[in-house]
Amino acid sequence: MKLNTNARISIGIAAAFALVVAILLAVNAAGNDPDPAPAAGASADVDRHERLVRPDSHKLNVAPDGKATFVEFLDFECESCRAAFPAIEQLRKDYAGKVTFVVRYFPIPSHFNAERAARAVEAASQQGKFEQMYQKMYETQTEWGEKKVPADDRFRGFAKDLGLNLAAWDKAYNDPATLERIKRDVADGEALGVSGTPTFFLNGQKIQPESLQDLTASIDAALK
Repeated sequence: MKLNTNARISIGIAAAFALVVAILLAVNAAGNDPDPAPAAGASADVDRHERLVRPDSHKLNVAPDGKATFVEFLDFECESCRAAFPAIEQLRKDYAGKVTFVVRYFPIPSHFNAERAARAVEAASQQGKFEQMYQKMYETQTEWGEKKVPADDRFRGFAKDLGLNLAAWDKAYNDPATLERIKRDVADGEALGVSGTPTFFLNGQKIQPESLQDLTASIDAALK
């Protein structure tokens, strides 16, 4: 029996998400640090919320009612993040206007070009092209990821392809403030117990779904 296009896409997304789950479970089994114990009182809740979503955090989608906020700490060179990318994009479509999707940088030090990729995306964001560069990184990850060669020129080529002002992009890419912006995300992630990518939070709680269906169910429950 032949599958229609939508069915093939759904199966592909589910398979990719299953791969991510398998990798995350293996990492957790190897001894990831648990979430830090929260301090007592309302101030701890406020601090946690502020660390999850800063005023300058990048939001791919915004839900006017604020019922559900989905935060992902990611690394553009992380293969698991790339595998999850189609599922996240599908969720963004399925829950458009209902869920706020937030992206936080968390480049892993062992990934040679991860920090460079984050700088490239952040530099593009200063010209209103965050989402386009974010997507570009995952679409091209196999071309530059897992290599010990600086990808600066390739990332600059992406900026050119997106029609960015290259002089402004170069300045932002090399600006220490851009790197500091990324490091603030990393610091927040570490304070929240993030030790690998992708790590997901839904309405302030770290979640570890075992399937795309689990993730959908969690979002549906948050929206009730």
